[in-house]
Amino acid sequence: MTQDFVISAVDAVAPPRPGATGWFDQRAELGRGYRHLPPSAQYLLAAVKRALAQEGIGEALLAMPEERRAVAVGTNHAVAGVHAEIDQGTVAGEARLLSPTAVPYFSPNLIASRIAMEHALKGFSLAVHTPRTAGLEALQAGLRALRSGRADWLLAGATEVVPPESDKAAVTVRGAAEDGALALVVESARAVRDSGRRALGRVEVRSVFVPPRRAGVPEEVRAALTVLLEGLSYGAGARARLTGDGSPLARAVEAVLGVPAEPDGAGSLRPLQAIAAVLTQPTTAPQLVVATTAAGHVSAALVTPSTPQ
Repeated sequence: MTQDFVISAVDAVAPPRPGATGWFDQRAELGRGYRHLPPSAQYLLAAVKRALAQEGIGEALLAMPEERRAVAVGTNHAVAGVHAEIDQGTVAGEARLLSPTAVPYFSPNLIASRIAMEHALKGFSLAVHTPRTAGLEALQAGLRALRSGRADWLLAGATEVVPPESDKAAVTVRGAAEDGALALVVESARAVRDSGRRALGRVEVRSVFVPPRRAGVPEEVRAALTVLLEGLSYGAGARARLTGDGSPLARAVEAVLGVPAEPDGAGSLRPLQAIAAVLTQPTTAPQLVVATTAAGHVSAALVTPSTPQ
């Protein structure tokens, strides 16, 4: 029998308003020893710290064998600043001035690795970087790995930063820049129940790919979405929330779902923020959270909050 997994905690760090500066105090959030980490790593470490501080969550982690704990993180622009710093220092012939503690983060995969090292998450460490859908896909892959027996406890999330002006590829991406991080804790329903805690709810994620050249063919988009929604057991009782980039695929998905698309962010954080909103608000209605990209990726999460007790 497939084990049942639930979301047991969620927390985030984010600016109080779009475009706010100076909103994050890494020393106050994390203490000493984190100053040279990329802001995206600081954000995610702080979100994880907040999640683990919730009642019973930290204790559940410590009770879990290290090899049964895991992490899956999505990001698009987490290390854009590091890349810009390396480029500028190298071109100017000042590579010797680059920070030896920051330069290793040229690889965005190290954001997840840092979380794994910080909390001894040795089951697996996964990073996903698909534009816009990376956070959803990280949660999807993490849940799939849990159900296959790879681990019993999962930390999933996403983190983004506003890319520097010098990063032309990043700043020309449509959508408002994202800044902040979000962390979700996934545990077995039985473990949560046996500890006397209450789960926030359940999330199922599925993804499909529609080749961009076929995005204008309504029948093919509808067929792909039918497969996606059937895999989620999506019913008429659930509301839908769609973020899109204005691409032909986004417009086609909007037409099929029959809901207007909200403007998406220039990163992978916003869909997970939408999931967190459903899990933490006083509602019992399931909701479908969908994200699309011009490149052809469609990811959907069916979020089912727990019934209040």
